[in-house]
Amino acid sequence: MQIVMFLVPLMLLLVVGGLVLFSWAVKNGQYDDLEGPAHRILYDDDNDMIPKESRQSDPEPGDDQDSENNADQPDNKA
Repeated sequence: MQIVMFLVPLMLLLVVGGLVLFSWAVKNGQYDDLEGPAHRILYDDDNDMIPKESRQSDPEPGDDQDSENNADQPDNKA
């Protein structure tokens, strides 16, 4: 019975010590996510960051920019 009277307070001290160490680790950033920012950079969410006046629209299928630029010039094929 004497060993129980010794082990119960010892167990309670160990639990309190563990809780103190855990709260210290959380406050000091020991559990911060280090891989999240490395993976987040791969997500394609740039549309929200680009100002509307700087955005480039995708060309429509069938629109050929080279044919528009060369339409004014005659063909010089011999």
